[in-house]
Amino acid sequence: MAFGMAAYLLWGMFPLYWPLLQPATPPEILAHRIVWSLLVVLGLLAVRRNWGWLRGLGRRRLGLLTLAAVVISVNWATYIHGVNSDHVVETSLGYFINPLVTVLLGVVVLRETLRPVQWGAIGLAALAVVVLTVDYGRPPWIALVLAVSFAAYGLLKKKAGVGALEALTVETAVLVLPALAFIGVLSARGAAAFGASGTGHAALIAVGGVVTAVPLLCFGAAANRVPLSTLGLLQYLAPVLQFLIGVLVFREQMPASRWVGFVLVWTALVVLSADGLRSVRRRQLALAAEPVA
Repeated sequence: MAFGMAAYLLWGMFPLYWPLLQPATPPEILAHRIVWSLLVVLGLLAVRRNWGWLRGLGRRRLGLLTLAAVVISVNWATYIHGVNSDHVVETSLGYFINPLVTVLLGVVVLRETLRPVQWGAIGLAALAVVVLTVDYGRPPWIALVLAVSFAAYGLLKKKAGVGALEALTVETAVLVLPALAFIGVLSARGAAAFGASGTGHAALIAVGGVVTAVPLLCFGAAANRVPLSTLGLLQYLAPVLQFLIGVLVFREQMPASRWVGFVLVWTALVVLSADGLRSVRRRQLALAAEPVA
């Protein structure tokens, strides 16, 4: 539980970190995040002397993780852009919607069958998107891109079946050459903020690797020990904290119509979570009632 709470609380604090990296632009921050994350995970694997997993990687897993790398880079870039352009509340919305998008993705891709209550939760989320589209005067595209990309990333990681640290190593390794090339072009043009904004700023950018790896390791430790139903409820800690930071720290506006949209999303999540817990409980009771051979 401590590992799980640490992971989601750290993710929830992200809106306080990325603005510190300005005047670096979101693409530059993303490129450095990839490079420094790779260095951190390679260091951790070297300490653990854990390289045997490379032999079992194979083309299929490598292909899935390559696609996952592209998807998570879109997610990271969108999130950094959202936070650094004063849309922290909208980024939190993306992670509130994410569980609902994941359920919908299970229907579209995995051909899963939903219970009526689950369809009702998705319907409430769709209504919330309509309400927020009217409120913003545009679709909440930051939230939608975050929700869809992270749901797709989770699906690809599930199919790949590789540990969190090992998967992040492959994903960042796939992206590191384009990231280094982009950093090189920025430096050649004299447009790079890294190194030009002081030692402290450069150190903050480099810390992005640790900021990326530590909550992921905490999550991996929790996932191996905590029931998925509990972990599913813990995941709401991150968007709740992000929402509070957006409203209370950055003083983002929340007109009445926006509150209506968020309340609809929160209602959908309560319905979905309650249904999921009931389903888990029914399965546990059914297993307990089975005769012992």
